This record gives sequence, C-alpha cells and structure tokens, in this order.
Amino acid sequence: MLFNNPVFFIFLIIVTSSLFLGNQKSKKITLLIASYVFYGYWNWQFTFLLLWSTLIDYSCGLALDKTGSAGKRKGLLILSICNNLLILAFFKYFNFFTGSFAALLHSLGINVSLSTLNIILPVGISFYTFQTMSYTIDIYRNTLKPTTNFIDFANFVSFFPQLVAGPIERASRLLPQMERFNGFVKSGARGGLTLMLLGYVKKVLISDNIAPLIDDCFANFATRDSIYLVTGLILFSLQIYFDFSGYSDIARGVAKLFGVDLVINFNQPYFSINPVDFWRRWHISLSTWLRDYLFLPVVYPVMRKIRRARLYKIKAESWGYGAGMMATMFLGGLWHGASWNFVLWGSLHGFYLIVYRALPGRKKGVKSLKIRNAGAVFKVVPLYLLVTLTWLPFRAPDINTTWQYLKGMVFWTGGIDFSQVGLVLFLFFILLLIDLPAYITDDHLYLLKLPQWLLNAILFAGFLAVLITMIFHLDAVRPFIYFQF
Repeated sequence: MLFNNPVFFIFLIIVTSSLFLGNQKSKKITLLIASYVFYGYWNWQFTFLLLWSTLIDYSCGLALDKTGSAGKRKGLLILSICNNLLILAFFKYFNFFTGSFAALLHSLGINVSLSTLNIILPVGISFYTFQTMSYTIDIYRNTLKPTTNFIDFANFVSFFPQLVAGPIERASRLLPQMERFNGFVKSGARGGLTLMLLGYVKKVLISDNIAPLIDDCFANFATRDSIYLVTGLILFSLQIYFDFSGYSDIARGVAKLFGVDLVINFNQPYFSINPVDFWRRWHISLSTWLRDYLFLPVVYPVMRKIRRARLYKIKAESWGYGAGMMATMFLGGLWHGASWNFVLWGSLHGFYLIVYRALPGRKKGVKSLKIRNAGAVFKVVPLYLLVTLTWLPFRAPDINTTWQYLKGMVFWTGGIDFSQVGLVLFLFFILLLIDLPAYITDDHLYLLKLPQWLLNAILFAGFLAVLITMIFHLDAVRPFIYFQF
C-alpha cells in the first residue's frame, strides 16, 4: 500500500478507530493484522515470506538465550544470517549474478546460455531482513535479551509505517515500544500530523511533480543539450532526497500517532561539510547498521592482520580503514540493487571517505558539524556537487548510459537555458525553506513552535492541497523510489 494513495488514509482511519477498542493485548493483535494487510495489499503471497523470517529469527533468538554452548550459539547465529541472506540473495540477486557470470564467460570466449527466472522482488525485503538479522546478532553479542512474546516480536518486524522503506530499527529501541503499545496516543497527534504533512509536501507536491522532467531527461539524454543534462541530474539529487526523506517523515509521523518513536533517518544531508558528515545525515539507519554490523566487525580484524604482516611499512590504520570502508560501501551499493551501477555508486562514496581521511588538517572525532561561518559554505557546495555526481550511476539504468550521460555534461553543447537555471534555483529555495529551520534549531518539529491557530491552519491547508493533488493524479500514482530496494 502506498502512503501517497488516498486508500492509505482510509486504511489509517480504520486502523486508528479499531485500536480504540479492546485491551492492550487485542490492540497488539489488531496492529499485527493491520501491518500484514498493509503489506499484503501489494501482494498477499509475500506475507508468508515475512512470516517465515519472523518465525526463524524469533526461534533463533529464544534458542540463543537458552544455550550456553559457544558452538551451538554460533550455529544458531549462522542459521539466522544465512536464512536472511539467502532469501535476499535469491529474490534480489539471482538474475544479477547469473547474468554477470554469463557475461564473464562470454568475454573469455565461452558462450553459454544460463537461464534466468522471472523473479518478483518483494517490496521492503532489504529493510526487514536487515532489521531481523540485527536482532539475532545483538542477542548473540549479549547486548540484547530476546522477547518471549511472539506478537510483540512480529509487530517489531512488520510495524507497517516503516516496514517497506525503513528506517531500519534496532530491537533495543523498537521492541520495548511494541511491548508497551496501546493504540492511538492523543499527545502524539500534533507532532505526528506535522511530520506527515512535511513528508507529503516533499513527496506529493515536490518529488512527484519534478519526476516527469527527470524521466524525460534520462530517457532522451542523447538528444539533449548539456544544460538539460546538468539540470536533470541536479533535479534527481533533489527528487531522491525529497522522496526518501518524505517517506521517512510520513513513517515517523504515523508512528507518533500510536506513541511510537522511530529514529531520524535524514538530518539535512545536503548541508554536510564532508563525506563523513554526509553519511551521518543521509539514510542514517542504514549507514549506522553497516557501521555496527559490517564495518566494525570486519575492519579491525583486517587492521590486525596488516599490523602483523607490516605490509610495505604503511600504517595499518590507513590500510585497514581503506579496505574496510571500500568493502562496506561496495556492499552498501549492492544492497541498493542488483546492478553494477549501484556498486559504482557505493564505491565512489567509499573513495570519497578514504580520500577525506587522508587529507591533512581534518578534525578527528568530531561527531556533529555545523555551518558556523561563510567559509563552511565553500565546503558544503563542493561536497554537494561530488554527491550529485554519484547520483548519476544511481539513476542511470546501466554503465553505458552513465558514461554517455557524463560525456554529454562534460563536453558542453548548446547554451544556457535560464528557465532551467530558474527551476533549479527555485527548488533550492524550497529546500532551504524546509530544511534550514530544522538545521538551525536541531528540531524537525520546529513547526510546533508556531501559535496553535497558525499550525492548525497550515495542517488543514497542507493536507487539503496534498489530497487534491492525489485525487487528480490517481491514474499516475508514483511509488516511493526506495520501494525498489
């Protein structure tokens, strides 16, 4: 079910009304049923896949807590991880690896025909597999106690606001909230509706309206002037931000209606000063997941091996960080999709992080960076341009299109179309209007500081505009970009 379809509002009203009835236990069951209806609205058959992941990791969690044998614990962890990764590998990467292997053999002069399957990618599979996998890993590490309540765990896995596109929650945060779940919370209404409105403005009024221009640009790049190609890429950098952060805002807003606090997934990433700062602000739940469950467990063993080997007398830290970061971002790119373009996207970000670490004079250990003077702006703009460059392989369908599109921008043709420049400047103004107050105040709910009558007027007018736009575009509802991952 799509957030940007009027059907979702009907669904939300029914669920909220249903949660007023019964005791806490029945409300949890109602939530679970609602989450499976929400997921099954797209394809009911994949609810069984969701249930399978839930059953396996719930059982592994209980067994991990009961056994003291190191060997059995490791076996249970491997079972959980393999179950999740094999499901992900089959549905998301089977055709990709089969096709890539056939292409490799063909390049070696070996012509083979490897059959591929017509596999439908279950929406949200990358998100909920990572979420359930972290649950068993944390229990294995003895940093989390498993729940003995299956309904609570099933709600943790399938909580419908964040099920299909995150944020990727940790059990230590979300599971206790599922245990306390008691339906609609009146105190969360204003904050929840405000976040939902911000998300809908980003998605319905901005992202979906510029999408046709971007689609046309990438479909007809070979016949377009350079200014059109540059504009298309810049517009996509804004589209994907408004689209994905819009989803996260709506998810957090809906969750707040039920007294559930989801993690912030985007924190004004285009105001970042350096590559590290960017990944502390962009898709935060994924970047921290990769850090805690891939980078840190892998990079330290690599560093120890290099330190023992004394390779080329180069600092172990530099080698270890570089290898670990590149591997992490490589896999992070592959997480986004079965395409070498996503691998290129992730590898470019890995390269940026390695180069930044090697720069002299960088500030170490700084967790939060702010634009505090005019000089910092000159760091924000170059970084934004570097990040925007990586969006080219992310959006292009293949490597050849990426290369041809890049050449079309570099080898300039045509003149300057000021209508294109004006559109870009207008959208940057909208970005500043939405994000700058949150950046300055460190508060995503800055609108709550307005007088109540003014906030109510904004909510009413905003939701009315969103609903009217949805109704007029019922025949062309655009899914969120990250639904494909």
